[in-house]
Amino acid sequence: MNNLAPGSPAIEFRNVSYSVAPDTRAAGKNFPIISDITFSVHAGETLVLLGRSGSGKTTILKLINRLLIPGGGDVLVQGRRTTDSNPIQLRRGIGYVIQEAGLFPHFTVAENVALVPTLDNWPAAKISARVDELLHLVGLDPAEFAGRYPRQLSGGQRQRVGVARALAADPAIMLMDEPFGALDPVTRAELQREFSALAHRLKKTIVFVTHDIREALLLASRIVLLEAGKMVADAAPRDFLHLPHPEVRAFTSSISFEIPGAHS
Repeated sequence: MNNLAPGSPAIEFRNVSYSVAPDTRAAGKNFPIISDITFSVHAGETLVLLGRSGSGKTTILKLINRLLIPGGGDVLVQGRRTTDSNPIQLRRGIGYVIQEAGLFPHFTVAENVALVPTLDNWPAAKISARVDELLHLVGLDPAEFAGRYPRQLSGGQRQRVGVARALAADPAIMLMDEPFGALDPVTRAELQREFSALAHRLKKTIVFVTHDIREALLLASRIVLLEAGKMVADAAPRDFLHLPHPEVRAFTSSISFEIPGAHS
């Protein structure tokens, strides 16, 4: 993938809709999952998609890496429509982290991290060096963890390996689908802080899905709120807190602590 200059749109949704085929209870009518979605994600930005379960967040991620094709409108990645891109090459240029990491259980940690570079035919020495580099980056000692299997890791360690794997081929774009949602609160908070520091350091373009308002406020440079498949808000975290939309108020009312600087 081409690297774009900071501030350029890395991802664009232009009036995008997606529906699923009818079931037997609604013959002849497609069921809309998202409707008329329009937004841009700029290079180096962390956009958080916030919303309740079923609001369309994961569908948007799958449209970005062409696991789904829009029923209407256009999705552009690095200035090119996803429907005009080779899907395999598109996905290899996008890191994807899901809940529970999605590691291959029969691969070691090193083999999981090395997957995309291996598919891209990197030299063995370069792959080995990259695996070591990334395990250090996510806080795992290669000497201790490279030869382990996913079943020998804690939940937090598996998520760290998932992030390392997504970064392996140095993609310009990262998609993260509730990556910390299955972790205990203490481990989740630790990984949120580590991820925030990592995002600032690496300057990747990140689209992060969550239903946790605190996580959104901590990690986002911008928050897009979805309700029933439609965008109802798009704002920086500090501004988001003051939006009057009822769905915004429903999320912000769940916060039991004051956000530092929010009212300055």
